[in-house]
Parts: sequence; C-alpha cells; structure tokens
Amino acid sequence: MRVMIESTDRIGISQEILGVFAQQTWNLKQVEIISRYTYAHVEYKQLTLMQIHSCLAHIDGFIAVNKIALLPSEQRENHLQALLAKIPEPIIDLDTKGIILAVNQAAKNVFGKHNKSYLGLSIEALLKQEGGLAVSETPSSRTITVESKAYIADLTPVFSDNANKKSKNTTAELTGAVLVLRSMDSLGRQISLMQSHQENGFDAIIGKSNKITLIKEQSQRYAQLDLPVLIIGETGTGKELVARALHHESGRAKQAFLAINCAALPEHLLESELFGYASGAFTGARKGGKPGLIELAEGGSLFLDEIAEMSPYLQAKLLRFLQNLSYRRVGGTKELTANVRIISASHQNLPELIVNKSFREDLFYRLNVLNVFLPPLRERTTDIELLANFFIKNAVKQVTPYQGSKQGKVQPIPKLSKPALAVLQHYHWPGNIRQLQNILFSTVALNKNTEISASDLQQALAKFAVVEKHDSIEVSKSNVKDWSSAQADFEKSLLTELYPLYPTTRKLAERLQVSHNKIAMKLREHNIKI
Repeated sequence: MRVMIESTDRIGISQEILGVFAQQTWNLKQVEIISRYTYAHVEYKQLTLMQIHSCLAHIDGFIAVNKIALLPSEQRENHLQALLAKIPEPIIDLDTKGIILAVNQAAKNVFGKHNKSYLGLSIEALLKQEGGLAVSETPSSRTITVESKAYIADLTPVFSDNANKKSKNTTAELTGAVLVLRSMDSLGRQISLMQSHQENGFDAIIGKSNKITLIKEQSQRYAQLDLPVLIIGETGTGKELVARALHHESGRAKQAFLAINCAALPEHLLESELFGYASGAFTGARKGGKPGLIELAEGGSLFLDEIAEMSPYLQAKLLRFLQNLSYRRVGGTKELTANVRIISASHQNLPELIVNKSFREDLFYRLNVLNVFLPPLRERTTDIELLANFFIKNAVKQVTPYQGSKQGKVQPIPKLSKPALAVLQHYHWPGNIRQLQNILFSTVALNKNTEISASDLQQALAKFAVVEKHDSIEVSKSNVKDWSSAQADFEKSLLTELYPLYPTTRKLAERLQVSHNKIAMKLREHNIKI
C-alpha cells in the first residue's frame, strides 16, 4: 500500500511519523519526504487506511492520510519512461566509466534483443567500438555501425548541477553522459528540409504547353517506378525541379532528397561528398569519419546534376554502386549498402561524349533506364506568360521588404503589357527559365510603375546582348565555310539578337537604318517568326 500523509510543517514531525511505523513493525519499502507531506510504501498484510490513521492521530500536527497509486519518484519515473519511449532515436544513459545505466525502447529495438537487460554493460563492448566513446567533459560525435546500419553517435556529458562545465569557478562534477544515436536517414531528412522549403510536386512545374503537359504525365508514371531516371535539358530548363517532383510523388517522398552538382567540386572532394570517408582517411579527416550523401539519402533519392562532369574514376565507382548498391567509404575497408534512387541530369549530349570516350557507355545505360527530355524555353513560348506572371509575383514579395518597409507600404504587382509580353515571347532565351526569372526580378526591382513596358524589358535584355554577341562571333569564326554562308550566319545572328529588343519590322529597320521591307524579307529568309 502506498500512502500520502499530510501534516503541518513542524520540525521533527517526519521522525515521529516514521517512529510510529517502526513501533507497529510495518515493513517500509520506500519513503519520500517533501515539506508537509510524507510518502510511504508499506508492505503489511491486512493493513487498512483506518489503522494507519488511528495510529498517527495522536501526533501533534497530523492532518490526514490518503491512499495513492504511486510515490512521487515512481510517478516521475513512469512519465520519464513514457516520454523516452516516444522518442524515436535510441538514447543510452552512461556513468563516468561508460557503464550503461538506462536505455529507452528505441535503443532496445536497435540491438534486437528485447528481453536482455543491458544495464551494467560497457557501452564500447555493447557497440563493439574501440575508443572514441569514452565519457569526457566535452561533447563529442562520431560515426558508428550497429547491426550493419550506420549512425551518428552524439555523446553529451552530464554534470552534478546539470550545468555545462564552462565557467572556471564552477564546482560541477562529471556524473556521466547521454549517448544519442542518430540514424543516417533521419539526418538526411533534416538536411533535405533545410535544402528546400518550397513546393516540390508536379504542380510546381509551371506550363500548359503540349510538351510540358506530356512531360508531367510521363514523369508522374516514372515517379511510381523505383528505377534510375536521366533528365536531359539545357541549362536553366528546370532539371532539379523535375527531379524533386519525381521524388515527391514517389514512394520515397517521406525520406530524404539530396542534390549535388558534380561540376562544382574537384574529383577527391566529390568522392568524399558522395561516398563519405573513414577515420584517418587523409590529413585533416574528421575523427570517426564522415557519412556521404549516398549514406545520408538512405531510403530516399540522390540527384546528381551535371553527371557528365564526373571523372572517369568516379564514373567507374558510381557504376559499381549502381550494379549492387554496395560501396566503401574513402579509406575504408567495410562494405556498406544503401537503398537509394539515383536521379541524374546533364545539359550535354551524352551519346556524343560516349563516342569521344569521355563518358562510360555502361554507366549511361545504367542511368538512362528512364529518361526525361526538357525542351528549351524558346520551344514552349506559350508558357512564357504563365512563367512571367509567376516570377513577377515572387519578385514583388522579395523586393517589397526593401522598398516598402520604411514606408509601411506593399508594392503592387505590376502587370505585363502586351508589347512587353511580345518581347519575351520573341526572345531566344539562351539561359532559359533561369534567365527569364533573373530578367523579371531585375525589371521588378527597378520598376516604379503599375505596368512593365516593352522598353523596361529591352533595357534588361540589352545587358545580355554583349556577352551573347561575343559568343556568337567566336563560334562563327571557327566554323566559317565561305563568304556568303558567313554573311548569312551573321545576318541571322544579328536579327535573332535584336528582333526581341525591337519587335516590329519598322523599329528594327530604324535601329539598323534600312528599310522595313528589307528587314521583313530577311526575317522570312532566316525563318525568324514575326
């Protein structure tokens, strides 16, 4: 029986209450004393609450005795265990020597032996890890493997006053540590959430043209097939957006989506980013090693952008992983496996690279099980109005805090005039959707009117004319066949560049100081749509 005895706050009253229990030879299993309350767990056959009350009634200051289900410490322990059981990450409480004091249910599930008591065992013996898990006064982290599954082990010291021992004058004493095992897939999901806070489904792909509608339908079917996908398209066509949509609509949607640009890192860094590295793999390597993106994306998807930029050595290593989903960390000897869907992308002509021996043919077939071809923006001009209005709204949201915060005003969303829309639809967009977005952001940032005019866009597009003209001249020099073809190429390049900026034959004729009939004739001759 567990009872709560209420009394006045008098010195010595608790001793008198316990003295009565001793006189009656009642077996006290546990006693807790808090100001004005004495809690007792009494084990005595046929003992009633009335008997306890009558025995304590003569004590000066005694008020009442009531039966309770649990003592305060037992209640706290029950609540704590219920809380720990709800935490999905394995948690292990250790003393200063690394001996296990307590584990939660998630930790028991990891070790796979639910009926075995882990109390009193050494953590290093249990995890079969030598060194690196010693309890110290400073927090530490390292990668470990339990039951063939990789974890990040975070070891946090615990002090007697529950304070972090930072102050020089503190008297806190180290009493142990708490070990938390974080699985790679949960860590990957956290990184994935930090990488993107935007909508990732196919609804985020803007466009109603026939080509985009077909791509959406095709990609939605691909999303349900757990096979590698290769996305081909020019720079700025939205390859990563499609990759995210494929993941978002797949059975892996609740797991991590991680992306890396293969052209952004040199070979050795890209290898360690993808496959991770073991402890001491190279000078400056983190103690305990570091997981790679393949490990962190466990159960999810990994997007390899600009796959054609990967070195032949890494191509071979990636091919081996795709064949049996096994790999080794850089400098490691242990064979690891990962359940990851690979989505790759490139703006280059991969079959041509295969002919030139700069891309492996066998890797191409492994990556190109399913493929998506994204058309350039100039081939889907009917979507430009939808894209432009979307980017203008987004630009206003980003510009308003800077332009309107001082005055407390919100900038109205400017409308796109018909001549301005014509400028956008006739421009050739070498940078595709990304260039369109940047042009409109620049225009909105400088615009003070309620409408975006053709001249506003012409000024923004003129910034790209010098670079594009220089590039076209360099290409034409290297491919000149004869005088007439070079002249024709120059005319086509010039008209293609200037017509979006001067979208009528008369305006373009005035700019080039020729008759508008000649301009119209040349536009038809070079198949430039009027």
